[in-house]
This record gives sequence, C-alpha cells and structure tokens, in this order.
Amino acid sequence: MHSDVWIAGGGVICGIGNNLSECLTAFKHMEPGMAHMEYLHSIHRHTFPVVEVKAANETLAGWTGMSAKLSRTALLSRVAAEEAWQSTGLGDIRQYRVGFVSANTVGGMDKTEDFFADYLQDPSQGHLSQVVHHECGAITELVADAMGIRHHISTISTACSSGANALMYGARLIKNNLVDVVIAGGTDALTRFTLNGFNTLMILDQAACRPFDDTRTGLNLGEGAGYVVLVSDALAAEMPVGKTPWCRLSGYANANDAYHQTASSPDGTGNFLAMQGAMEMSGIKPEDISYINLHGTGTQNNDVAEGSAIARLFAPHYPPASSTKSFTGHTLGASGGIEAVFSAWAVKEGIIYPNANFSKQMKELPFAPETRFSTGNKIQHVMSNSFGFGGNCSSLVFSKSAQS
Repeated sequence: MHSDVWIAGGGVICGIGNNLSECLTAFKHMEPGMAHMEYLHSIHRHTFPVVEVKAANETLAGWTGMSAKLSRTALLSRVAAEEAWQSTGLGDIRQYRVGFVSANTVGGMDKTEDFFADYLQDPSQGHLSQVVHHECGAITELVADAMGIRHHISTISTACSSGANALMYGARLIKNNLVDVVIAGGTDALTRFTLNGFNTLMILDQAACRPFDDTRTGLNLGEGAGYVVLVSDALAAEMPVGKTPWCRLSGYANANDAYHQTASSPDGTGNFLAMQGAMEMSGIKPEDISYINLHGTGTQNNDVAEGSAIARLFAPHYPPASSTKSFTGHTLGASGGIEAVFSAWAVKEGIIYPNANFSKQMKELPFAPETRFSTGNKIQHVMSNSFGFGGNCSSLVFSKSAQS
C-alpha cells in the first residue's frame, strides 16, 4: 500500500467566485455571497437569501463545452474538476490511471423540477430528456465522460458529509494501488426541493447566516462544486517542474452516532469521534492542529454539537477556527469538496479564513471563531469538518509535507 496521499491541486466554483483565486479575493475583502435568488425560481425569492453561482447555465456550458440543457449540477462539477486538473500541470489525463469520485445530493433534480412543471399541467407535456439524468450517479458519469476518465467512477451521497467522504474513498483507492490519481470532491446546484425541504425543517435564516454566533437562527443554502486532485507518492514525485503538491491528506475518519434523522446529538458524539479518528490516523495530537475549517452551518443544533465536541477534544487550548459557509452558504454535497480545497490551500499558503457576520460568542462555548483573513501563518495541520444528516460525520486532516 502507498504510505501517503498528496493533494496535487484543486478547483472550486461557488457563490463567492468562479475559481479559487476569486474565492480568495472574496475572503480577503470580507465579501460573503448571500443575495436574493436570480437563477432559481421560487416563491421564496425575497424571503430566504441564497448563495448562487453568479453565472447562468448558458455561461457555464460555454466554459465547459457541455450542453446548457444538462443539469446545473453537472455543469458546476465540470468547471471545478477541470480547474483542479489544470492546476496540477499533469497534462493529458489519458496517460494516467484516473479515478473520479464525485459527491452530490440533488443529482439532476433541477431539470426534473422543470419537467414536472409542464407535466402536471398536461401529462402529455414535458420532455423526458429532462429526467434522464435525475439520479446522482448520472451527474458523475456525465462529467467523467466529458473529461475522458475511464478507470474508476463512483458517486457518494451521504448528505452534508458527501464531499469529504469522496476524498476518503479516493484516498483508499490510491493507497490500494487501484489508481494513480483521483479527482475527488462534490457538486450540488440549488433546487426548489432542497430549499422547501430545509424551510420545512425551519432551519433557514431570513438574513445572512451567522455560524457560531449566539444570535444565529439558521443557515443559507448555497451551490457550487469543489475538487482536489489526490495523487500517489510515485506521481507526487514526478510532478512537472514548477509544480509541487499543496499538502498531504494525512488523516480522515467517519463516525455515525445515529442520533436523529437530521439533528446532531447535543453533545456532538459523532463529531467528536470523527475528529479524534482523523487525528489518530494522522498520528498527531489536538495541540498539533493549526486551524479548523468548521462544519459551521449556523443552525442552533449543529453549532452547539460541533462546538461541544471541539471543547471536549481540544480543551483548554483551542486552535483558530471559522466557518467558510458564512461566505459560501451551505452547499450540501459540495461543501466537503469546496472546503477541502480551501483547507488544503490554507496549509500551502498559511491562511486562516474569517467567519463573516460574527458579533456575539455563543454562551455554551469557551471559544469564538476567527473574524479576520490572514496569511503567512505557521500552519502544519488543518482539520476540515463535514457533518451530515443521519449523524454521518466526517473529518479530514491536511498536513504539510515533512520537507516543508
């Protein structure tokens, strides 16, 4: 088995930028992406702010060479996956054993919703081509075909931990020498189904979300895609001149406390076990973590659970922590992939991201999130948390190489 899995590059598109560079500018200038809906058509347009990618499907299709009639979920995936691959400088993707492990939760539901709008008015109306890519795996296959990936294609759908679990699965493929490189992460587009579902749960905020703030009242939904390129030891050593891996994926763990269909256990049992397991795999202690990219959705339950688990694991010294969802919104199946890109880049560049809209520390917790963007920090290990419905909790640890 390979001893290390490396992050050779990454790509992201979300509501604060169409690529990683634009996202970093938004963080630096404290520009969260919450706004009224422009591309999603909903009766809640002026009620709930969302964080949409600032591009129509026709624009995304032009960037990718794919059809604008395809699901937005696939178009977003293609943009980020292509940026991730190009960032590595590895050249022709066909010369490697490549896997594509992509997470999502909505599949092609955006197009299915368009179909039913016509169909319910008249059962003889609606184009069946709109529903053919409805299921989650179809989105992965569309993008894999567009990129010429053939060796291994898998789809992960475990709610909000999906993107992080894609990285875990991709790392195992490399460690077991089934492939040399894996593009791993997630994608999700906004749909009326998810917006209405979260509204039914009564966890949407009508203002900009405030993760880990005592005044928080819910989350803002977002959309986007994020992928990292995982490579083996051998491929990491053969990267082109001028290209070096960002960092290592040194640890990961998944735990499920099965407390509730949607809520986390109040004391964050699954959260605690996932973070603890990821650090054990990395061979590090809590005091070695330099920064935590929090799951941080902004709901009452999630922030208390995650914060309580962090207090239990890290007390009495807490590393800097923040939720990038305060900028991107909660991108569901894409969140673990998007935040993996941000976390890996944080290791490479010594970045700590700010927590937007924070004003008052939670009374239940002994720590508060970071509120300032900073670079040049001495960062050795970054933890990224993704905790999903049903108690499916995952944590990743990104680490500098021993030579850094």
